[in-house]
Amino acid sequence: MKRDVLFVGNRLILNESYERYLLRSIKEKLSTIDSISYFEESDKGLFLHLDQLLKTESKIVIITTKSTFTIVGKLLSTVTADNQVLKDSMLIPSRASILENGSYLLSYNTSEINVILAHEGKKLPPVLIEDEHRSGWIHVFNEELSSVSALLDPLAQNFDVKLESCELIDGWVRVKITARKHGNMAQFIASSKGLLHHKVIAASNIAAFIIEKLSKNQKKISFAESCSGGSLAYYFTSQNGASNIYEGSLITYDNILKANWLAVEEESLETHGAVSADVVNQMSEGALNVSYADFALAISGVAGPTGGSDLKPVGTVYISARSKTSVHTERFYFEGDRNYIQEQSVLMAVKMLLNIERELFFS
Repeated sequence: MKRDVLFVGNRLILNESYERYLLRSIKEKLSTIDSISYFEESDKGLFLHLDQLLKTESKIVIITTKSTFTIVGKLLSTVTADNQVLKDSMLIPSRASILENGSYLLSYNTSEINVILAHEGKKLPPVLIEDEHRSGWIHVFNEELSSVSALLDPLAQNFDVKLESCELIDGWVRVKITARKHGNMAQFIASSKGLLHHKVIAASNIAAFIIEKLSKNQKKISFAESCSGGSLAYYFTSQNGASNIYEGSLITYDNILKANWLAVEEESLETHGAVSADVVNQMSEGALNVSYADFALAISGVAGPTGGSDLKPVGTVYISARSKTSVHTERFYFEGDRNYIQEQSVLMAVKMLLNIERELFFS
């Protein structure tokens, strides 16, 4: 069964932050989204697109504006040979089975359509469409994508599940698991953990997983960021419960702040430069000392597009992960534009956090 999301209305296309919120809300109800389509208010291709979607078994969520809500209802009525009726001051297809606060659900043949009236700056009306939860996620660390596939594909056949994998960064593979008709996803995950001891985390959201683990063990974390510019802090604070484990962070772009706020030695800054193992090591130590947290992560690098050199080209990033008993600092080279380099830096820092306390996170 396909799962499709349609945005109908110019305002939804233009407002990127609101669009991201809408997609997050929809993903909480749908196990996956196969396609996302965008239509302006006067786009004549919408009718043909709806007609094609309803010829297959689909779950369709259509997000509309005030000016396109009635238009979408009229098009659906035409495609499904229905007529519109007035309910709760809204014109909707008469076959709509559920109507709730600006959202209605329509069943047609083997498809379900949920039309939702969205208002910028307001909470999205309820997503009424239900989805069978026959999929899950695991994250595999310290293995390459090819080896993960070689190890897990035979297990997938044994437990009748389908795997789709991608490598987020070097040594971090995200695996989507979809159970077939007689598939046993729970047994597959348990066997994966046994086969890849201390390398598998069964969670869809690693940030939420870390927050839960640290909260349960009454542990705190803090950050010192330079080239990532607060992206690491956002990675965690965008999740519920972050306040339970997050002490705070210091974004120290300037060397003066690295020295004054994090106690980085001026000699290290002058001799090695801000982008160096010595400096980022002291940054993580400073973050730990200032906050009295249990763990600290520090990032310093050249995100670009300018500022690189022969010795430290754009994409050079140093990351330090520290606990009260150990520290690991490493140099990396990431490719891509500025934002992608920042995002890869954040993910690598998170991976290093998991590895520095493996008994806590992988047990």
